[in-house]
Amino acid sequence: MGKRTPLYDEHVALGARIVDFGGWDMPVNYGSQIEEHHAVRRDAGMFDVSHMTVVDLHGDQVRPFLQKLLANDVAKLKVSGKALYSCMLTEDAGIIDDLIVYFLAEDFFRMVVNASTRDKDLPWIERQAQAFGVRVTERPELAMIAVQGPNAREKAVNCFDPSCKSLALELKPFNAADCGGLFVARTGYTGEDGFEIIVHQDQAAALWKAFHAAGIAPAGLGARDTLRLEAAMNLYGSDMDETTTPLESGLGWTIAWEPADRDFIGRAALEKQKSAGAPRKLVGLVLEERGVLRGHQKVATNAGDGEVTSGTFSPTMERSIALARIPAGAEGDVEVEIRGKRLKARMVRPPFVRNGEIKIGEK
Repeated sequence: MGKRTPLYDEHVALGARIVDFGGWDMPVNYGSQIEEHHAVRRDAGMFDVSHMTVVDLHGDQVRPFLQKLLANDVAKLKVSGKALYSCMLTEDAGIIDDLIVYFLAEDFFRMVVNASTRDKDLPWIERQAQAFGVRVTERPELAMIAVQGPNAREKAVNCFDPSCKSLALELKPFNAADCGGLFVARTGYTGEDGFEIIVHQDQAAALWKAFHAAGIAPAGLGARDTLRLEAAMNLYGSDMDETTTPLESGLGWTIAWEPADRDFIGRAALEKQKSAGAPRKLVGLVLEERGVLRGHQKVATNAGDGEVTSGTFSPTMERSIALARIPAGAEGDVEVEIRGKRLKARMVRPPFVRNGEIKIGEK
């Protein structure tokens, strides 16, 4: 038996198929992964993401600490509740994890890191925090529910305290607020609008039931993966890890190069790679023939071989799509080896789908 979130019993009651996910017993679907995917793209769906790790950071030097720890720059966070997406790097610029950090006060920031990397993230963060006198506090008593889709915010706020409704609706993207006992963030991992809501574990089941009664469909890990891949959002351990840098993972936009004297961990290695040119790049692929793209399939290009990092059948596009890491000089169409056959695929500029619309541009 794996670890269980505070919503485990709710998943069982709804008939979820439970699978092991990084040591957690999590719902992969509640009957139809395709229907759950479409519910999020067309209306509203909800995910239990309580396996994610919430870490609170306190101290007078929290901001300088995070400016050292992260490749993106928390100097951008000037209004309480503002959020920032960033990678946390090794000295060699390998990606330890990708995360979201929230500025709440000058002596208080909150981070949400991946469940699969928790055991290495926390010791790393604590070790780097010592020089800054920053207190690192994991918050295992908190649960998290993601509500996503074009109608997600409108439906979700009807389940909030009346005093919280207008505040939540007024949140701008990548902003958060404490709201009637809830930490409500306008963020997500699906390419749709919505909230990620952090709540005490004792209140999680009641909130989940209220969302369900409001017409928000429960969705499992299966739909979460097809949605995030359509939106070309990287998955740690598949599209990036400690053997890859942000420049090789389509995440160059998350690196804050200015000011030039901000010596964040991994900067020297990144600057060296930037100057020489990253040897690989992450691209989108659309399969032009019958088949399904999957991780680790070989990709043949005019500049050498690469590999599919994440692949799936896109319910929205009704096509097979993938992210692939290939040589930086590769151009034109490619071939993917599937069950011993080479099938043609078109290189495209991600994302594939965003806010319900297919958005494919030629690479």
